Amino acid sequence: MVFATNNEHKLREIRQILGDKIEIQSLAEIGCTEEIPEDADTLEGNALQKARYVAEKYGVDCFADDTGLHVDALDGAPGVYTARFGTINGFGDSHNATANIRCLLAKMEGKEERTCRFRTVIALVRHSADKTNYEEHLFEGIVEGKVVTSLRGENGFGYDPVFEVEETGLTFAEMGPEGKNAVSHRARAVSKLAEFIQTER
Repeated sequence: MVFATNNEHKLREIRQILGDKIEIQSLAEIGCTEEIPEDADTLEGNALQKARYVAEKYGVDCFADDTGLHVDALDGAPGVYTARFGTINGFGDSHNATANIRCLLAKMEGKEERTCRFRTVIALVRHSADKTNYEEHLFEGIVEGKVVTSLRGENGFGYDPVFEVEETGLTFAEMGPEGKNAVSHRARAVSKLAEFIQTER
């Protein structure tokens, strides 16, 4: 099954979560090098857009994810703009983790309410049983936490150094891969995906 991403961090994380349950191919491994459209206004829309594109153009079963950080004090922002939050607010280049974190901490300066959550939506697009069309399924994973005031930890990627997980008191960056994969939003969504695929086989 193809995972529609060019993000090496995500690919590694997904493979670690799934282990040997499902063999995952990257976009590069199927020769997909073009920029896939991702301009919907919801996480569900973006994930479906990516998975549909790959499934229809390359004729493979495919899943794609989109993740949003939803901060209560920012009225749910950055949400669907999580990956380019810094860019749209003038803090740096597109999909730049440092710029995104700088932007988030600047907007949170002086705010006492720091609760937030990470939400991942996975869209699975695969051939129907009779091979005449595609079927689509959505899976969601959520983890609650808060935005800390400064970077903590050396592991992970993206917002991991500033997202403290409610149930552990540690940031994702302090937890390491195994700890993060036990509780993360992406791990929870992927577990639902894996359970569905294995049940449907």
